[in-house]
Amino acid sequence: MTSIHNPVLKGFNPDPSILLVGEDYYIATSTFEWFPGVQIHHSRDLINWRLLTRPLDRVSQLNMVGHHASCGIWAPNLTWDTGTFYLVYTDVKTNETQLKDTHNYVVTAVSIEGPWSEPIYLNSHGFDPSLYHEDGRHWVLCMETDYRKGRSRFAGILLQEYLPAEQCMTGPVTRIFEGTSLGLTEGPNLYKKDDWYYLLAAEGGTSYGHAVSVARSRSITGPYEADPAGPVLTSRNHPLDPLQKAGHASIVEVPGKGWYMAHLCGRPIARKGRCTLGRETALQQVSWTDDGWLRVGSVPGRAAVDVDAPGLPVHAWPAPAIREDFDTSHMPLDFQTLRIPLGEDILSLAERPGYLRLKGRESIGSRHIQALITRRQQAFRYRAATCIEFDPTHFKHSAGLICLYDQKNLYYLKVGFEEGVGRMVEIIKRVNGTLEFPLASPVPIPADKRWVLSVTVDYDRLQFAHGPEDGPLTPIGDVFDASILSDEHCQEGQFTGAFVGLCCQDLTGGRQHADFDWFEYEELD
Repeated sequence: MTSIHNPVLKGFNPDPSILLVGEDYYIATSTFEWFPGVQIHHSRDLINWRLLTRPLDRVSQLNMVGHHASCGIWAPNLTWDTGTFYLVYTDVKTNETQLKDTHNYVVTAVSIEGPWSEPIYLNSHGFDPSLYHEDGRHWVLCMETDYRKGRSRFAGILLQEYLPAEQCMTGPVTRIFEGTSLGLTEGPNLYKKDDWYYLLAAEGGTSYGHAVSVARSRSITGPYEADPAGPVLTSRNHPLDPLQKAGHASIVEVPGKGWYMAHLCGRPIARKGRCTLGRETALQQVSWTDDGWLRVGSVPGRAAVDVDAPGLPVHAWPAPAIREDFDTSHMPLDFQTLRIPLGEDILSLAERPGYLRLKGRESIGSRHIQALITRRQQAFRYRAATCIEFDPTHFKHSAGLICLYDQKNLYYLKVGFEEGVGRMVEIIKRVNGTLEFPLASPVPIPADKRWVLSVTVDYDRLQFAHGPEDGPLTPIGDVFDASILSDEHCQEGQFTGAFVGLCCQDLTGGRQHADFDWFEYEELD
């Protein structure tokens, strides 16, 4: 039998919400501070997936200027009812302390590829909203945060009715589930089967103690009884399993072929215990017991790497291109920016056809406006490279190839200018906010040459190289620790993953631009 090989969505695709409409399967995942917001992948067979769209593509839907790293879009939920797609999501404005600002919205569309509506505000009780539809009624669930002394920061799951025509919430807010002893109850998803309402909840925190719990009730408003067998899925007691952090799940019925669960997972680098690929998405086959409880897979409660597929006709997608030549009028879908879209005043594919032009803006440490465009690292081993034309004339002019987790943790191979040296390359390293310059001195390069910058990542090893386009590349700098680009390394406890891409800074405010002729990303696994 054909197998599903996990994870099905590799590299920073957490909090999956799975949906079947017709013959099409969709999974929506969190994007945090990266723009456009929410990734939606598409499959016809549950084996092969492609990135299809990102619905929150306008500032009127999502403005994250000033957001701290790992704020922004948390745990979107994708549903469909009577011809309309619904996407609910949290825009987390503040996550520095127990005082959180968590605003929940819904957008709608007739087609999965949009256009998606302007957002409708729902509430700010907590994060991880979801939507349940039944007999013409619509119910919003979310967890509740609590900042009070001596109280649990995760105060249970709330339920309230939503009126789409009036675009407002209505009726009482009901706390339907306070969680199990695992605590940190979040990520609610509601389903109905055989006259039972089933509530799936993420518990135990979104790291190595993560889990999926199930509770049920005969009434939508509860009370909900937790499965007496404990969590239905977790890797918390199995530290050697390849898929760790198993939790935050949703389920889907494959007509005539059973049920499947999409869940969050992580794959740590063995030497470091760090997940540079972030939290990813896997699928498990699930079943129902005679007494009506959900069970996962052939090894109960554990996340398997290879899972029996449902036997749908295999539907593969074209392999992504290794090289992007910037010959079209739009950026490839794989690329994202930080916090806001980049207009022609920052990013242009038209001013010099066949090139990506980035006009220098704020520093690599900025939480506001950066001229930066990157893509996810989606394999433990990869090579990326670019060819740059850049004429810096001030030490505050920089452009090049960047590997980053957030604005405080990154490696940057940049072309710049130094008095007495002229055009040069150097490396910037930032570790939990501390800026370092690993090279003893900048390396001069010819002023009139197109220059190639490259990086090779091999699990926790990162090596830059550079050279003229018509010549060999020379390694530059040390072999760096790539594992710092991970949730586990960040002192502030973040939730995303490693990216690689292109950027340009002009800290004089003069908007000095850099032109990139091509960008390559090749997975070596």
